[in-house]
Amino acid sequence: MGSTEGGMGVNVTRRGESVDTGQFLASNTTKVFTDDGREVQPGSGEVGMIASGSATVPVGYYKDPEKSARTFREIEGVRYSFPGDWGRIEADGTLVVLGRGSQCINTGGEKVFPEEVEEAVKLVPGVEDCLVMGVPDERFGQRVAAVVAGADVSPEVIIETTKGRLSGYKVPRTICIVDTVPRFDNGKPDYRAAADLIAQSLRAGD
Repeated sequence: MGSTEGGMGVNVTRRGESVDTGQFLASNTTKVFTDDGREVQPGSGEVGMIASGSATVPVGYYKDPEKSARTFREIEGVRYSFPGDWGRIEADGTLVVLGRGSQCINTGGEKVFPEEVEEAVKLVPGVEDCLVMGVPDERFGQRVAAVVAGADVSPEVIIETTKGRLSGYKVPRTICIVDTVPRFDNGKPDYRAAADLIAQSLRAGD
């Protein structure tokens, strides 16, 4: 698990075995820090930004000092790369990746990482693919919305099933069923197109 800015952990799986998605064996140089640079202690349950402190941390981005300052920082004499992923460290050293901070949903003061919700929705029988994002909500600021592809699956079933896997505030409240979830040619999510689909669904009163 890593990025151009540095590697962070590994997860080895074998055919026929169950897979714990988003969980990795953290490398010795991987840390999790709070916004103010304090290291998150394993087993504390506290969430922070994942940082790679490997020897391959780049000097910076070409002609982009502002982005370089945000991504590459020195903490207690060690240079780290912060690609933008949030997570926590379990007591046994497992790195749990929650998702990208840029896509984090703030609903009623609670943070919801879309990737966690997407994994729960994908476990619903009949669901083939899913993208989750926040949409405006007058009461909570944002609410969780999902674009879901799958045969013979309904919003009601998705909501009821995910209630058993997620905290109540993380369960999608707006669900748009489509033939194909919008993604770019490289497989990465097309959040703008997904947001348009949800907006169309809301206007239609679905």
